[in-house]
Amino acid sequence: MKLTIYQIDAFAKNPFEGNPAAVIPLKNWLNDKVMQAIAMENNLSETAFYVPTDKGFHIRWFTPNTEVKLCGHATLATAFVIFYILGYVSDSITFESLSGPLYVSHKANLLSLDFPAQKPAHCNIPKNIIQGLGKKPVQCFKNEDYIAVFEKEEDVSSIIPDHNFLKNLDLRGVIATAPGTEHDFVVRFFAPKYGIPEDPVTGSAYTQLMPYWSEVLKKNLLTARQISKRGGEILCETRNNRIIISGTAVKFLEGIIEV
Repeated sequence: MKLTIYQIDAFAKNPFEGNPAAVIPLKNWLNDKVMQAIAMENNLSETAFYVPTDKGFHIRWFTPNTEVKLCGHATLATAFVIFYILGYVSDSITFESLSGPLYVSHKANLLSLDFPAQKPAHCNIPKNIIQGLGKKPVQCFKNEDYIAVFEKEEDVSSIIPDHNFLKNLDLRGVIATAPGTEHDFVVRFFAPKYGIPEDPVTGSAYTQLMPYWSEVLKKNLLTARQISKRGGEILCETRNNRIIISGTAVKFLEGIIEV
């Protein structure tokens, strides 16, 4: 069986920036084990598969070792393929997913994800976070991930993670964040338990970060930068109980896989 595969750099203006994701269009779902094996072979933080539905598309995301409930950058990458490569004639897409309906719109070259907000709750700081990040955050919150809040950008940029501790966290991963010097806030994301030592840009993280930073900064429209090695720019907006996460993407690869 031959399948078309695209590799898209999401939240990027140029190749080799942002977060690469594989996108594989399907007419019908493959066996879960086959999709997981493809994701493992791709060895990217996420591989997205989608099939058409009466209302739009159904999307699923796989890391190299597991299926996940929500992924922002691979959704952005999938929308890029559907809009700009396959020529989908509409201003918006509805994706059915394990996290409910997700919406993506586009204007010029800017893609905007409309995701449900995931407000984090204040919590005690797990010892594995302090040991895994090599420093103690000033505050800690939790939802899908832990959010470790630091005082300044340098505290986040200087982190040298110890994944032996972080992979033992009981949640998906940990988001390290702080006020930015040139952006409203900066971010790094670590999820070694899911096969992602450090994610270049993590769209879904902003569904948790925006409820926090919007309240702290008293603003609904914020700019963020994920300060991984590749880096990525994100424009975020809080809109009632939804988070609008916007960015650009570029195609790196188009090919055929045989399974």
